Amino acid sequence: MDILRFITAGSVDDGKSTLIGRLLYDSKSIFQDQLEAIEKAGQVNGQINLALLTDGLKAEREQGITIDVAYKYFSTPKRKFIIADAPGHVQYTRNMVTGASNSDLAIILIDARKGVIEQTYRHSYIVSLLRIPYVVVCVNKMDLVDFSEEVFLNIQKQYLEFAKDLDLKSIHFLPISALNGDNVVDLSTSMPWWKGKSLLGFLEEIEIHTEEESPAPRFPVQNVIRPQTTEYHDYRGYAGQIRSGHFTVGDSITVLPSGLKSKIKAIDTYAGSIQTAYAPMSVAIRLEDELDVSRGDMLVVTGQEPTTSQDLEAHICWMDQKPMTPGSKYLLRQTTNAVKASIRSLEYRVETSTHEKKEQTSLALNEIGKVTIRTAKPVAYDPYSKIRGTGSFILVDEGTNQTVGAGMLL
Repeated sequence: MDILRFITAGSVDDGKSTLIGRLLYDSKSIFQDQLEAIEKAGQVNGQINLALLTDGLKAEREQGITIDVAYKYFSTPKRKFIIADAPGHVQYTRNMVTGASNSDLAIILIDARKGVIEQTYRHSYIVSLLRIPYVVVCVNKMDLVDFSEEVFLNIQKQYLEFAKDLDLKSIHFLPISALNGDNVVDLSTSMPWWKGKSLLGFLEEIEIHTEEESPAPRFPVQNVIRPQTTEYHDYRGYAGQIRSGHFTVGDSITVLPSGLKSKIKAIDTYAGSIQTAYAPMSVAIRLEDELDVSRGDMLVVTGQEPTTSQDLEAHICWMDQKPMTPGSKYLLRQTTNAVKASIRSLEYRVETSTHEKKEQTSLALNEIGKVTIRTAKPVAYDPYSKIRGTGSFILVDEGTNQTVGAGMLL
């Protein structure tokens, strides 16, 4: 079975954690000891507090909010799922960016009583920025608006109006009540006007097309394997994970950033040699020529090379208490590569709730902006919009070894 990774996003009290709890509860994916623990913890309106399945931190339970990203796993006979329950607060934007970075689909919750609000704009912008291809807008708490079709349609119209400015490939709408389970796992009898699927039914059947299917082959070298034993005296394999596309024995290869060329002699796996390897397989590639190739280099098919440059433009989410200022120096980690880099300029900061671009001299914690970066040596990359695996990076403070920024190359 394939795996669908999705994130939930919404404002405070929109019911993100309750929705995930309901998915797990109604799909019979909760262990008995977990169920007993949340039953003892108390109830909400006479029902089990399903939000406690994801809100595990003491501060989260006290305040009734989500702070950290909680990952939950469950499966049905049709598909496996990994859920990221991300915070909605603006002060936890970095947590949401982290949770969304590996997601194939985003569920954005809207309170049926409130409609589209400022937080909805912000979450949708982040989803657009991170190039999550599929968005499901769940209008929650339909039970509090008498399951009104008119309310649902008005919110759908509101959302589509502002989403025109966002690069969202696919938007779907669902009316639900997470607390009662309407249209979450089973279809609701309270909304006979709804002719679509339940949320779980939709998630089970949607076809996800990921960047791994991209035709541009990318193989960042993670390690050079040289056993130097009697049996494998001359063995030289370049090990790593294919980020996109596929490689076949006989392909002409260019090594970046050096530009050296060769052909694939063999592709090895733990189970033996194969003729063709596809993303996201982990393999060892052997070349016909003995080249100077090491960790951080990238093997690509000749004629399908990515951009190689020392001058980079990117959107970045700042994750450190200390503001980012032009001139600051960091370690840039991209794929298996690590290179010293400095921030040349901050072009603008994005007001995530309105999408306005504002001139600013620094980026504070949780702020997102466009920057230019200069690296100490050339970096091979693709725009994040085309291949997330080679278009993303983090900045690390070498003094503290903390990740201070997460970026998407343009």
